Amino acid sequence: MFQQLLYRLRARLVDHIDGPLLTIALALMAFGLATVYSATYDANNRALSQLLNMCVGLAAMWAVAQLPPQKLMRFAVPLYAIGVVLLVLVYIVGVKVNGARRWLPLGFTRIQPAEILKIAMPLMLAWYFHKNEAALRARHYLIACLLLLVPIALIARQPDLGTAILVGAAGFYVIFFAGLPWKVIVSMILACAGAAPFVWTVLHDYQRKRILTLIDPTTDPLGAGYHIIQSTIAIGSGGGFGKGWLEGTQTHLEFIPERHTDFIFAVFSEEHGLLGNSILVFLYLLLIARGLMITANASTLFARVLGGSITLTFFTYAFVNMGMVSGILPVVGVPLPFMSYGGTALVTLFLGLGILMSIHSHRMLVKK
Repeated sequence: MFQQLLYRLRARLVDHIDGPLLTIALALMAFGLATVYSATYDANNRALSQLLNMCVGLAAMWAVAQLPPQKLMRFAVPLYAIGVVLLVLVYIVGVKVNGARRWLPLGFTRIQPAEILKIAMPLMLAWYFHKNEAALRARHYLIACLLLLVPIALIARQPDLGTAILVGAAGFYVIFFAGLPWKVIVSMILACAGAAPFVWTVLHDYQRKRILTLIDPTTDPLGAGYHIIQSTIAIGSGGGFGKGWLEGTQTHLEFIPERHTDFIFAVFSEEHGLLGNSILVFLYLLLIARGLMITANASTLFARVLGGSITLTFFTYAFVNMGMVSGILPVVGVPLPFMSYGGTALVTLFLGLGILMSIHSHRMLVKK
């Protein structure tokens, strides 16, 4: 009797958890925790705090994995509506930090509503296309674009360009997987290229400076170019095999800015070199490959477009972060997934993993 109860409890805990996804995430978390500890060696309570964030994220992942995709659809509209309303409230009662109004105070804590849209946006658009699957027309793609542009505009005005890019990418991937024609995609690219001069005029001064210093960081080595210069020095100094854990001079002499958050890749590169970076990139490729496998085996349009969007969002996180730290993309404040220190962003990533696990474990058998 006791053995049966124990077996049922074990099955309840692990039945909906995808082993490969969890293993990859745990490996990335282990690298991340060690690197956060090294980056905050003089204040190592950050590592303990990150460990607690990881536990919360794992719990959120497990809870979401238990829900079938049909139940996840019920959260799409209310979560999207709540997210947009909270973004509006940020402009009314939001907290301003470092010149940006992104946080909403709740008394005992504060939240960043833009993070909600990283999950709410693909959920909303996946629900919308699933609802209209039988008769998709050009107007449905247009409405989807409008649903996407509203929160992007609100987030970009905070300003938070990094989160706006991630939310925009998550929404675009849903529209793409829903069957957006290539001729429309090419037209959009050409339209964006034509609108570039106008976009340049509406960018904030610090955003323009980041783009200009990307071309030549040495024009402002102690200002806007400082981040890129120091991070590239750290990456180069790591060499083939790195200086060793806790041995990074750029890190511990505090030359690398935001070394436990946005620039954690520079810390990791200095300590583990090209070999460590190759292992890290390989883990991200495994994560993306597993996500695409789950997406390919999904049995409904909702599950396919949602799974594909979440998987490619992981790719966007990693590509943009590594690109900006390496000096090939502007600095836009995007964390390295499962590595960078942070609570809200980490939980959001684990929610994405939970959704992928839900899609995989609740997939329906298709008769041949």
